[in-house]
Formats: sequence, structure tokens, C-alpha cells
Amino acid sequence: MTPRWLAELLAIVAPPTCVSCREPLGRADELLCAGCLRALPWLRGWRCPRCALPRHRHGGCPAARGAFAGAWAPMAYEGVARALVQALKFRGALPVAVLMAAQVAATLPEELRGDAVVPVPPQRARRRARGFDPAGALARALAERLELPLAPALTRHDRAARQTRAGRSTRRAPGRIAVAAVAAPAGRVLLVDDVHTTGATLDACAAALAAAGVARVDAVTYARTL
Repeated sequence: MTPRWLAELLAIVAPPTCVSCREPLGRADELLCAGCLRALPWLRGWRCPRCALPRHRHGGCPAARGAFAGAWAPMAYEGVARALVQALKFRGALPVAVLMAAQVAATLPEELRGDAVVPVPPQRARRRARGFDPAGALARALAERLELPLAPALTRHDRAARQTRAGRSTRRAPGRIAVAAVAAPAGRVLLVDDVHTTGATLDACAAALAAAGVARVDAVTYARTL
């Protein structure tokens, strides 16, 4: 975290703006303006404990045969939440990960609090291009919030294109996502990523952890596509 005095000094040189709408902010340690805070797309009410969706389409629960036991996300992947995720992933706004982790931790159901936090691994080329790992940053901040150990137990070896460029059937094609476990954390694991889309990446990661002997894997993300 940046010390308050340093944040204030930096604000004189580069006045802070809202991560979402880019409006000026009153304080150097803020990330969202009051309007964007009010507009956060919180997911409220009942959600499927398996896939985290508030309702299923005609095909039923998409995670019914998934390798993860449960899923959770506090936000819908739209509006301000989408802007936060994109600021972290594509603009390298690392303080956003701390805010996202705080919102996940504040809403995480007690029954999903595991024994360790495992980040979804990045593709190596994408990690080199960005210079950091968004899911890793979120997982690290969440582990600190929950006072749980961070366990980077997975590696990824495929070169699949971005999820946004692939249809659902392509995303879930066998072998598209190649993940291996390099360690097996004891007990229950929280598998952390920024967005839960089709669940293909989360499923591949959970399967690798289960094959390594992890007792239970729950998928926790900041946002869920509806």
C-alpha cells in the first residue's frame, strides 16, 4: 500500500481520477467516485451454489459436472465492476486488486472460507507481456484479507487465445486449457480468478488440484458473467 503522505504528494503532480468514469476524486487514496460506488452491480439474493448464477438457462446448471464444488462472486460482470477488472488487467492498476479483494472478503459466505488461496495461473507469454499477474494480485490481496496462506500451486502450459475471442464451445473444447498442479495444498482451497465466464479455466484448474489430492476446491471470483 502507498503511504498516505506519498499518495497526497503524488496527487499534486497527477490529480487522482475515478478508475471507472475518470472523474476527479477528492482524496488521493480513493479509487472510485461516489456515483460509481453506488453503481456497483452487486449480485444479491439467491445464487446457485455450484455456478454462482442467479438463474439457469434451459441447459441447467453449467457447473453440474464441474471439478469445483462451489462458486461465488459478489459482482455481475458489467458496468463499474467490468471497468475495475479491465483497469487491473489492461492498465496495470494494481491498487484495484486490493479494493476487489475487500469486496470479495466482505461478502464471502462463511461455508466457503477454505484453508488456502490458489490463484488461477496465467499463460507465460501473457504474464511476460503484462509484467504482472492480475489473478495473482487479486488472490494475494484476498489471502491477506482472509488471513489465509497463498499457495501458487498451478502452472499453465497452453497458448489459447483470449476468452473474449472464443465462443462457448471453443472455450470448453478438451485440451484447450492445459493446467498442471505443482503442489497440493492441504484441506479446502479457494481457487481465485477475476471473472467467472464459462467456467472452463476454473474447471481445468480445479481438476488439476483434485488430481493432486486437494480435498475440495471452491471457485471464487470478483465478477460473474450473467
